[in-house]
Amino acid sequence: MISLSKVVVDQATKDLVMQVLDSGQLVQGSVVARFEKFCAEMAGTSQAVAVNNGTTALLLALQVAGVKPGDEVITTPFTFAATINAIVHVGATVRFADIGDDFCIDPGLIEPLITERTAAVMPVHLYGLPADMARIAPIADRHNATIIEDAAQAHGALVNGQPVGGYGLATFSFYATKNLATGEGGVVTTNNEAWADRMRVLRNQGMRARYEYLEPGNNLRMMDLVAALGISQFENRMAMEAARRHNAGRLNEGLAGIEGLVTPSEPAGRTSVWHQYTVRLTEEAALSRDEFVAAMNAAGVGCGVYYPFAAYDYDCYRTHPRIDVSLCLKAEAAARSVASLPVHQHLTEGELDQIISTVRRVL
Repeated sequence: MISLSKVVVDQATKDLVMQVLDSGQLVQGSVVARFEKFCAEMAGTSQAVAVNNGTTALLLALQVAGVKPGDEVITTPFTFAATINAIVHVGATVRFADIGDDFCIDPGLIEPLITERTAAVMPVHLYGLPADMARIAPIADRHNATIIEDAAQAHGALVNGQPVGGYGLATFSFYATKNLATGEGGVVTTNNEAWADRMRVLRNQGMRARYEYLEPGNNLRMMDLVAALGISQFENRMAMEAARRHNAGRLNEGLAGIEGLVTPSEPAGRTSVWHQYTVRLTEEAALSRDEFVAAMNAAGVGCGVYYPFAAYDYDCYRTHPRIDVSLCLKAEAAARSVASLPVHQHLTEGELDQIISTVRRVL
């Protein structure tokens, strides 16, 4: 089976993990600080605050942005549940804007949703492609709404040459299947030193120093063992991105012209890091989306659906009092028609040929 994602731990990573174990400093030490430096460089920001997972990063970003009960946050319904859960857990109301053809939030639909209660706009950079921040940022600025980028899938993605992660607050996940992976882990990036300072306090039970409590906090710390898993990946990040871009190019070329299959592209000024290679099956395709996914997996090529429903289509969200269920028809259509194929950096040329030939055969 050609897997959708593949975890490879090199010897340099194993050596660093052993150094951490031998050091006796397992949590929030120098290795985490080194990891944070890499994250800040990736995002082009002055600050990066590492935490224990990507959902925690979202919660922390919302907290330091001052998002509170009674506030509203505008986001997309075509995303992983963590985006929605974080907003709900800080007591705010979720308002959904539909997506564009790029699967990201449609900037033109954000401003009509803004009210006096709007505290933040949370674009999601989906499948490795950044949302259209060049249009989103001025809208948020006009209405004094904090931008919180959900960049869980977009490590190193660019908008007009500028890395995602620096438009206000941004959160990255380092879950095991991400382009840069530590198993679990998250980071918040920003250029706001006051926000970063407060996040470092909040992640450490509200302490600036031992038993120096400034406010009620939590234990959100990243382990040095976890940070060690990510450092060598950062050192090889450019090669990883180049390999994924090459693989996406091979797939686009090989899958061109298949009736009913729409391959992904990069809008002008936006550079994807190809976390997923996501195609769309139209009514003209020989198989339905679900039939296609089943046929690909049966043929030995990993194929998955991210995401099978718009967020509000789950009962727990549809009936939630702080989720404004406004129908987003493009998000619903995407949920019915998208499928993701392997694009990771460990694919061989032979495996790329196999993916292409299998898609052509089943369609």
